[in-house]
Amino acid sequence: MGVLARLDGYQRRHRWAGFPLAVAYKFFDDQAVYLAALLTYYGFLSLFPLLLILVAILGSVLHGDPHLQHAVLNSALGEFPVIGDQLGHNIHSFHGSGVAVAVGAIGSLYGALGIAQAAQHALNKIFAVPRHARPDPLRSRLKGLKFLLVLAVGLCVTTALSIAESAASVFGTRLAVGVRVAAVVLAVLLNATLLLVSYRLLTRRRLPLRLLYGTALGGACAWQVLQWGGSYYVSHVLRGTTATYGLFGIVLGLLAWIYLGALVYLVTAEISAVRCMRLWPRSLLSPFTDRVHLSPGDQRAYRSYAATESFKGFEKITVHFDPPPHVDKDGQKDGQHEQ
Repeated sequence: MGVLARLDGYQRRHRWAGFPLAVAYKFFDDQAVYLAALLTYYGFLSLFPLLLILVAILGSVLHGDPHLQHAVLNSALGEFPVIGDQLGHNIHSFHGSGVAVAVGAIGSLYGALGIAQAAQHALNKIFAVPRHARPDPLRSRLKGLKFLLVLAVGLCVTTALSIAESAASVFGTRLAVGVRVAAVVLAVLLNATLLLVSYRLLTRRRLPLRLLYGTALGGACAWQVLQWGGSYYVSHVLRGTTATYGLFGIVLGLLAWIYLGALVYLVTAEISAVRCMRLWPRSLLSPFTDRVHLSPGDQRAYRSYAATESFKGFEKITVHFDPPPHVDKDGQKDGQHEQ
């Protein structure tokens, strides 16, 4: 116990050790793994049909310009490096299909509204918004439509950056390198902006932007690294495996990709919540035992969890912490003695 006490004291005094621990504890307190799974489910229902619609529309609208069609399609699918190339090769039979557009539109609408609702639920839970303060079903769906509009604009801008990056290669190596670097920087800034807008739009709580800038930028960088890692995985590991895995590999790859993206999104939100609500430092042993002295960060966290479950505005919830039980020299808790 002496070693644990010294470790606990050290991480409480040093932010570089205590802050990540507080984020990890809140991540598991909020059951963010399950929230990410929910985002993945609705994200798959939304994105997969949406990509079918994209391919079908490009096949019809840009039928007379195959080069531009190929460039735009590859730029959009480049956002999903794990499965983008496989998708582009395996769903060519849907080009121009009205049935594909209709089915994709219905599936995308259901999934898109679902992912917007799931994102609102996750963010309101993470930022400890009481249930009675959350928007009603109609207003929450209106917020969801605004969120989807923001995502659509972001995808269009990102696709334009990818097209510009691809087109720059014809003007020389030096210009191509400069444009690629600029495109990456702009993409990171754009993704950071999208994170900030989504947190402010979907969370029923006033969030101080000055505490979110750095976290959003870090989340955007993590997403960019994730894309690079996916591209490397495709080019070095999945090369030549399309025929083997086919559509089954596309589905699994898309699910895994969305899940990793959801984790990045939620971890960024958890970091922001710990900063905004001052949920640091936490006690090292608080998730594992009741025989622990709660830190101020622990008490603020547990109070916020209780207040989050308030269903009515006139419902008052107060949290009181008794002194923790101790252990005497004989190894018995207070009030326990051998008969």
